[in-house]
Amino acid sequence: MKGFTVAGVALALILSAATAAAADDAIHMALANPARPAADRDTDSRRKPETVLGFFAIEPGMTVLDMYSGGGYYAEILAYTVGADGKVWAHNNQPYLNWLKDPIAARYADGRLDQVKRFTAENNELDLPAATFDAVTMILCYHDIYHVDEKNGWTKIDGPALLGEIHQAMKPGAVLGVVDHAAAPGAPAESGETLHRIDPALAKKEIVAAGFVFEAQSNALRASDDDASKSSFDESVRGKTDRFIYRFRKPE
Repeated sequence: MKGFTVAGVALALILSAATAAAADDAIHMALANPARPAADRDTDSRRKPETVLGFFAIEPGMTVLDMYSGGGYYAEILAYTVGADGKVWAHNNQPYLNWLKDPIAARYADGRLDQVKRFTAENNELDLPAATFDAVTMILCYHDIYHVDEKNGWTKIDGPALLGEIHQAMKPGAVLGVVDHAAAPGAPAESGETLHRIDPALAKKEIVAAGFVFEAQSNALRASDDDASKSSFDESVRGKTDRFIYRFRKPE
C-alpha cells in the first residue's frame, strides 16, 4: 500500500488511543462537576451517561446537537464534556417546553451553561445549518417520530424529512447517537405512540435509509426483565426499561 509504514500505523494507533483517553477523562470530569444538580447525579447509575457518551465518542471541542433535549440532563453533561472550545445546541419544541417548564427553568437559571445554545423548533420546521455538527444525540426521543398529540401542539412528524435535515446538518464522519426504549421485535411503528417505545430493528432500518451507516451497538442499558408490552411511562417499568444504544455515522 502506497505510503504505508509500520511506524506510521503505530503512531496513528498511539494518537488514537491518546485521543480516546482524553475523551474518557473529559466525560468523567463532566460527571464529577460539582455544579451538576443532585437530582441528575441520582439518575446516573441507571442512565450510565459515561458509557453512553463514551460510546458516542464525544470529545472536547466538539459541536453537538442534542435533539429533543427535554429537561437538559444530557445537555449539561455534554456542555462540560465539550468544554469552552465546544458548543452544545439544545433543541426542544413547544410541547416539551410546556411539559418540562420548571426543570428547564432551573437548568438554565442565572446564566448556567452559557455555552449551550437553546433553540425551539417545531416538529416539521427544523432548519439547521449545513455541515455544522460533529455529533447529534437522540436520547429517548426517536420513538416520538410516531407520537401525535394535536391538542397539545405535537404534530405528526415527517420522519424521513427530520432525519434528512439532521443528516445535512452533520459534518462528514459525524456520529448520530440513538438511545431509546425497546419495543418487542416486530412491534409496529405505532408503538412509538401507544407504548413510547420503538422496535430497534425498525429504528435502524429507517436511519440507514436516511443515508447513515450503522456502526455499532452497546448493550449497556439492556434489561431482559423489562415487560415490553407496557408503556415506558408505566410506573412498574419507568426508569428501568430495556434500552438500546446505537451509533451511526454520516459517511465521509
